[in-house]
Amino acid sequence: MASQALKLNTTRRVRPTLAHAPTTFNNGIILDEGTPPFNRPIPTLGKERLANSSQGASAARTDYLVSVRQGQRRPWYSVRRISNSRILPMAIMTKTLLPIQVVAQKLEIPAKYVETLGPYGAKVRLELLADPAYKQVGKLVLVTATTPTASGEGKTVTAIGLTQGLALIGKRAVITSREPSLGPVFGIKGGAAGGGLSQLEPSAKINLHFHGDFHALSSAHNLLAALIDAHLFHGNDLNLDPDRITWPRTLDMNDRALRRIAISLDSKKDGGARKTGFVITAASEIMAIAALASDRKDLRARLDSIVIGVTRTGQPVRARDLQATGGMMALLAEAILPNLVQTTDGTPAFVHAGPFGNIAHGTSSVISQQMALRLADYVVNEAGFAADLGAEKYMDIVMQQSGITPAAAVLVTTVQSMRNQGAGDLERGLPNLGRHIDNLRGFGLPTIVAINRFPRDSDAELKRLEVYCAEHGTQTALSEGFAKGAPGSKELAEKVVELIEQNPLPTVHAAYDLDEPIVEKINKVARRIYGASDVSFSDQATAKLQQFSEWGYAKLPVCVAKTQYSFTDDPKVLGAPTGWTLRVTDASLSAGAGFVVVIAGNTMLMPGLPKVSRATSIDVDDAGEIIGV
Repeated sequence: MASQALKLNTTRRVRPTLAHAPTTFNNGIILDEGTPPFNRPIPTLGKERLANSSQGASAARTDYLVSVRQGQRRPWYSVRRISNSRILPMAIMTKTLLPIQVVAQKLEIPAKYVETLGPYGAKVRLELLADPAYKQVGKLVLVTATTPTASGEGKTVTAIGLTQGLALIGKRAVITSREPSLGPVFGIKGGAAGGGLSQLEPSAKINLHFHGDFHALSSAHNLLAALIDAHLFHGNDLNLDPDRITWPRTLDMNDRALRRIAISLDSKKDGGARKTGFVITAASEIMAIAALASDRKDLRARLDSIVIGVTRTGQPVRARDLQATGGMMALLAEAILPNLVQTTDGTPAFVHAGPFGNIAHGTSSVISQQMALRLADYVVNEAGFAADLGAEKYMDIVMQQSGITPAAAVLVTTVQSMRNQGAGDLERGLPNLGRHIDNLRGFGLPTIVAINRFPRDSDAELKRLEVYCAEHGTQTALSEGFAKGAPGSKELAEKVVELIEQNPLPTVHAAYDLDEPIVEKINKVARRIYGASDVSFSDQATAKLQQFSEWGYAKLPVCVAKTQYSFTDDPKVLGAPTGWTLRVTDASLSAGAGFVVVIAGNTMLMPGLPKVSRATSIDVDDAGEIIGV
């Protein structure tokens, strides 16, 4: 489709146009700085691409960053707004992807540790972590956000832009980012590889199957599920209680029909017609294990420790009891290796593991972070959703398990996020920003707010965010990575470096001590981070938490699974509410991952697709290019 309308520019350049007048392609399609040739905005159908055109044989060629979009009657192509409603000075920004070997050389990774997968991707071998030549020297910057809208606030774009900005000012920098799940890609939010001039590349591949990691993780999870049912079928020597098996199956797709299912309907043996369900792969304990493991030995120990259910006498049964660990290790042999890719401008990037931040711990793999801290001066690491979820879980789970301590935090916010939290009123939404700032500083983290600029933001609104942060003793920087790439994040990068240099030894700490009882840990997160005044526990949750403590898991951290759209467990409650009660409805044990999952409200571990999903706008053009992701 797109190949019929545009001749792709293989030099892959972006030249923001200075012309205010519309430009006409040879095929007659009008491009006028992002305004569609219809009466209302049209959802994006295709991926951004670069194209060229001329007004005749003698005319000079002009390069445009264009988007393929679906019109009312036919597709159309428009120039991507590069400058947030302002025309940029004439400039050319290279979009040509670097060979992955060149990217590896930027981090001085020896070739013996790099396993290339195509021209633009590689796996990095774990032996690098044992090489005495690579000591931990880097500073980790934790990127989080205020409470988001359904479409997100550009946290990934800001993290990528910050990494690019750090490289621009002469720092050796790398981002450690999560692998996208197909759930959001085909759901509401869409891809998770950034956007505009701050993307992870090759973005379409990263957003879809990438290097097969999610397939391997799903396969390992489902192998264990299959072994459980095979054990029941062949006599149940372990005396498993079929009604108390807790290990579900998994699929990397939003599919609400699989939340609760019955299996083995034709079997008259143990487990016949038993009830189970699916979780999305990003919520699988195998995903969390891969993300938290420090090496293969640790991975094996964690897989061994998975509790899949109990016997009829109430004793826990583990994966090692089913002799499942070896097979899972084999399936994960490649998936445990971090993936090396690049940003839009060729800055190195690790993309590895993908636990959600609302129903899991929400950050990239510990192994990728450990590697990055040995290879770069600054490591930019994103934590999922808002600071009450991803950042809290990083501090209370990841930091306490891995020993990796952030040097600073970047809190991403937007005008639209604050306006949404104020039910349309920016001023009423600002307390949400204030609580997130207070929470990060409560962890002892030096914090800066990145105001991610959107085209419709007014100068007055942006200034109000800046002033509010100043009133809370926190400096800000405008983030324009989407529109300008590295130059749009230069100020943020400079301020982050300055913040870290001014606070070389921050006293960083978790919200609770691991020796505290599980219920007390939950209470501290609810009161200190969410602003709750109390916590209520269902009978089911109380019984399970007591059982986990009796089994010896009382010292594990807690991972609260709740809505990402509110500090509370109700997505409709906005702002920074106080005087409310967190409702703990259920709990589950992730013994291999090393935390207790606490389910608050009506949180589902298998999301569903919206009425109109992004699957309707994703396609492949005649040239084999994936569009619409």
